[in-house]
Amino acid sequence: MRRRAFLLGGAAVASAPLLTHAQALAGVQDIRPLIQSITRGATARSGGIEVELPQLAENGNSVPLRIRTASPMTAAEHVKAIHVLAERNPRPRVATFHFSPASGRAEVATRVRLAGSQTVTVLAELSDNSFRIAEAKVLVTTGACLDDSL
Repeated sequence: MRRRAFLLGGAAVASAPLLTHAQALAGVQDIRPLIQSITRGATARSGGIEVELPQLAENGNSVPLRIRTASPMTAAEHVKAIHVLAERNPRPRVATFHFSPASGRAEVATRVRLAGSQTVTVLAELSDNSFRIAEAKVLVTTGACLDDSL
């Protein structure tokens, strides 16, 4: 075998798994139907939610996430639930947190798994059955939630 043919063949074989892996990472799911099912068709308004997510996460296995909502948390006006959605995860519904006026504050601090760089969407369901929405983008250098056999 000639050296150039060998090197070119070896380069193609070495890059094949990377292309397959890149193709697997490229898929961003349309989460609008999921949002519609959560909101039951209601339009979510922006504002009232503060999402703290690092702009750069070295590893997608454990990304810190903090969510705060502006709500008095009274019987008449409170946050009933906070939904966290990740558009590139195999299962985009990451978490749902339930609250009552007894919670005192509608605030969550946790860590989430992210399959790669993406936009994380947060929905807050209020006691009057309205919804608030906020988004945060994160660049993940090593994704989680992926099948290593690709």
